[in-house]
Amino acid sequence: MASVTELIGQSVWDSNGVWVGFVVDIRVIKHKGELQQSHTVYGLVVSSRRAPLLLGLTRDREDRASWFSRTLARVVYAGCTFVPWPSVADYHDGEVHLEVLRKELNRV
Repeated sequence: MASVTELIGQSVWDSNGVWVGFVVDIRVIKHKGELQQSHTVYGLVVSSRRAPLLLGLTRDREDRASWFSRTLARVVYAGCTFVPWPSVADYHDGEVHLEVLRKELNRV
């Protein structure tokens, strides 16, 4: 698994070679109650515009979102596409390749 810093900014291409956008954020599930907290990636947020400020925008260190963060996220994430992690076929050399078509992905 690539690290978060390696995935952010990578170009995303669908199964037909159509450009989807850049990875601007990564959605994870936090596993609590284990000896050591771990995270599982469940999807990527992709945008046609690069926006490095999106990383960690909606949550604070205690995993809470303020009303301001939620409102700001709606504005900033408008027009972004959510890519479920199982749809990712491969990622390397600054590119993410998907197993699905761009039109099958959901808008955020």
